[in-house]
Amino acid sequence: MCEYANKRTRGAFIAAVFAMQGVGIIFAGLVSMIVSKIFLSRFPAPPFHAAPILSTQPQADFIWRIVLMVGAFPAALTYYWRMKMPETGRYTALVQGNAKQAAMDMGRVLEIEIEEEQGKVTQFKAANDYPFLSNEFYKRHGVHLIGTMSTWFLLDIAFYSQSLTQKDVYPAMGLIKKDDEVNAIEEVYETSRAMFIVALFGNFPGYWFTVAFIEKLGRFTIQLLGFFVMSVFMLVLGIQYENLKDQKGVFALLYGLTFFFANFGPNTTTFVFPAELFPTRVRSTCHAFSAAAGKAGAMIGTFVVQSYTSDENVSKIKHALMVLAFTNMLGFCATFLLPETKGRSLEDISGEDGGQNQRYKAAKPSV
Repeated sequence: MCEYANKRTRGAFIAAVFAMQGVGIIFAGLVSMIVSKIFLSRFPAPPFHAAPILSTQPQADFIWRIVLMVGAFPAALTYYWRMKMPETGRYTALVQGNAKQAAMDMGRVLEIEIEEEQGKVTQFKAANDYPFLSNEFYKRHGVHLIGTMSTWFLLDIAFYSQSLTQKDVYPAMGLIKKDDEVNAIEEVYETSRAMFIVALFGNFPGYWFTVAFIEKLGRFTIQLLGFFVMSVFMLVLGIQYENLKDQKGVFALLYGLTFFFANFGPNTTTFVFPAELFPTRVRSTCHAFSAAAGKAGAMIGTFVVQSYTSDENVSKIKHALMVLAFTNMLGFCATFLLPETKGRSLEDISGEDGGQNQRYKAAKPSV
């Protein structure tokens, strides 16, 4: 999407691609709700407090398997559609060096006639003839790669730790019953419903706010805003955790807004930045490095932080939330390693044009 879009709408288009994750989360919740509801109607059981053994229906083991297998169908459709798409014109021209094929592919996609410019393609390739992770790469893009990797890493530590407070938030919002008041399948259904509601009113709007405002506010501002607000809300939750548990509305509001500003913020922009900052020949590789750093952060959030708080000790949860607030502030600071990319061509951002855009601006007379 980044390589097909024009500079005026590129950020919104990339953000819209990422926002479909929010749509997927909602459909995932629906699938889990539907499957668990069907099983619940077919295999009723007493709640845990009435019969601990009978409350766990053997058939519950099929639910997660069915939900997981359903996910194979959209994946298969994605594979088919992707095979039908031609390679982007930028890759065909600037990496493979085939200006004629690039013009044909882009003309077919955009339904217009595009003239090949082999001379310009050769010039662009010559200006970017350096290996990935070479000294030249470090000089041109090293700081940017550190910025995209560190911000995605720090964001995912906090983002994947947000389930720390779910056990208090969901009952506070009246979305689920206590564990001993339900059977196994009923717990799956109620948890799926609660996650669906939080995703619908917390996650989902944040994605599309980014789509709406990314070309107005810019990626840099949205990422700074998201990291800062997440840090403030997590700090408040950490300091006032015990008091806020009794103020159900405030607790739920802070929790929902934290999700909102994660998506109207770094959860989306950390995906956008590495797609725009690097030249075509290493764009996907640098994006992959950045995403891998994010998954390393997700592992810390999922296993380290949640293992630390697994005994549900209030003091540990408070400490974890305050550490996560600090993590978000580190992400806020790391964002300053990244330039604003709004309204600039990919070649200008990455220097892929060999500085032609800057020379043109310098030669253009002022009015």
